[in-house]
Amino acid sequence: MRKPWLMSVALAALLAALAASAFAQEGSGAKEPEGGALSVEQIVEKTNRVAYYQGKDGSARVRMTITDRQLKTRTKEFTILRRNQDEKDEEQNFYVYFHEPADERGTVFMVHKHVGKDDDRWLYLPALDVINRIAASDERTSFVGSHYFYEDVSGRGLDEDVHELVEDTGTYYVIKNTPKNPESVEFDAFKMWIHKETFLPVQVAFEKSGEVYRISKILKVDDIQGYKTVTKAQMTDEHIGGSTVIEYSDVKYDLDIPEDIFTERYLRNPPREYIE
Repeated sequence: MRKPWLMSVALAALLAALAASAFAQEGSGAKEPEGGALSVEQIVEKTNRVAYYQGKDGSARVRMTITDRQLKTRTKEFTILRRNQDEKDEEQNFYVYFHEPADERGTVFMVHKHVGKDDDRWLYLPALDVINRIAASDERTSFVGSHYFYEDVSGRGLDEDVHELVEDTGTYYVIKNTPKNPESVEFDAFKMWIHKETFLPVQVAFEKSGEVYRISKILKVDDIQGYKTVTKAQMTDEHIGGSTVIEYSDVKYDLDIPEDIFTERYLRNPPREYIE
């Protein structure tokens, strides 16, 4: 069974990476075994919960700064809305509305995250007034020109990788994740440094041919409404050069965001009370 899995901070982390990053909290629902030691499965489940599912919903304003190989920078600003669809850390919806730059204002990215089948993703482009469905094969392509991928935003299935605890530093669990279907991704494996108190993945390093080429890091964490919340994160990519930094502000939890906001009719008619 496929369960959402964090590949970047963020967001999440933008969600993960992106959203994932903006909605992370200390603690989780998994229970330790009697001996006190966690299995690798429990560690990744706790991290998945902390990164994506704290609170029943949430919102955040995000500023994304993209720096290319020539050190030229571009900025984007958007609002993320997130709503859990059940209490099992499975079904979940995301709505991302772009404010800046001016020529992208009104662009909307929406995800319905599912268990057991591919996620549903939509991208609304106001300049063309078209709604595009994003295919599952596009998961590992750039998210709106940044160093984050669409899969970084909506998550990766727990069952898509073999998880191995390779080190316990005393402060961090170091987990190596190897894809079961290597033809579906461009990396050979990725390692996560998971903080043992908060279960936040402070660093994720993607490897190819024995070399690290892509790294996401948590740069800042704040306490918001009792939640340990990532408010700054970075993704770097040696293959394409440069990096993307995301900063979160005006983070709020448990807003009772209506379910119907995460439908196609709100792609063209954004919910102003939640995004302004």
